[in-house]
Amino acid sequence: MSHLVVVMGVSGAGKSTVGALIAERLHLPFRDADAFHPPANVAKMSAGQPLTDDDRRPWLDAIGAHLAEHRARGCVVTCSALKRAYRDRLRGAAPALRFVFLHGDVQTVAARQAAREGHFMPPSLVASQYATLEIPEAAEDVIALDVRAAPGTLAEAAIAALEERR
Repeated sequence: MSHLVVVMGVSGAGKSTVGALIAERLHLPFRDADAFHPPANVAKMSAGQPLTDDDRRPWLDAIGAHLAEHRARGCVVTCSALKRAYRDRLRGAAPALRFVFLHGDVQTVAARQAAREGHFMPPSLVASQYATLEIPEAAEDVIALDVRAAPGTLAEAAIAALEERR
């Protein structure tokens, strides 16, 4: 059985970096959630406007369809998955899905976001991401990792937890 993984967290938490490392080490395909956004969402975020639940639905459905297509082989996808309803929507598409939650304090993440170049998500939206974030509860059985660790360390910890929970 292959792993079906979503690396989640606010923008700037390191989802793309850590997700790519997990995928590489597990020999699984990797997709970044940004690739699933419709142009209207990208334009809205680029203008400094946070997305609404209505904006996120088609994006979540596209990610869910991708996960469902890779059920047999496995894959790693990034997705902020900020609300439990979003995570449940993805689980509905791919029930065997596991979440790796990259979390950190707002100052650390905001500094990372500000240092990013060429990304459509402006640092001004970090606060709205934290305002929307619903920390996963124990019942969700999410793998939670602190972003202050090095990306390679985070990837190894995620893989160890995924293997342990197989």
